[in-house]
Amino acid sequence: MENVKKINEQLTVAGQLTPEQLQQAAEEGYKSVLNLRSPDEGGFLSDEGQLAEALGLQYVNIPVKPSEMNDELTGKVLQQIDQLPKPALIHCASGMRAGVMAFMNVATREGMTPQRVFDLAHQVGFNCDANPQMKQFFEQYVAAHSNTGSQVK
Repeated sequence: MENVKKINEQLTVAGQLTPEQLQQAAEEGYKSVLNLRSPDEGGFLSDEGQLAEALGLQYVNIPVKPSEMNDELTGKVLQQIDQLPKPALIHCASGMRAGVMAFMNVATREGMTPQRVFDLAHQVGFNCDANPQMKQFFEQYVAAHSNTGSQVK
């Protein structure tokens, strides 16, 4: 699949998926799809849920608008990521929101510092500086919710 970045063995992120990419994801063994797009966004695939479920994929849509990210919504998304059958494919329009949420999940579950996660994200091909507001939210959320304490990972 194009426009896809594998975070780890359980989580992969992407931009907007086509019906063909959903088919390919099912064929490659993905078990679920989490769509972070809002139905009012341009290019939102309105029948994506039906297509995914017809392919045997569990499908969840939790709209996340970058300007409305907060602790409560982030907690809801991260909890959903935990509950999804793995491997899971998380997507939004460009892959940025999906990447932020996937990396926040990894960071908070594995007790990583924000800087360690930024290094990991860079290795996978993410430009963490592309959205300064999202990067700042990420740093604050991970620092507050990760079990890093004084550990260095």
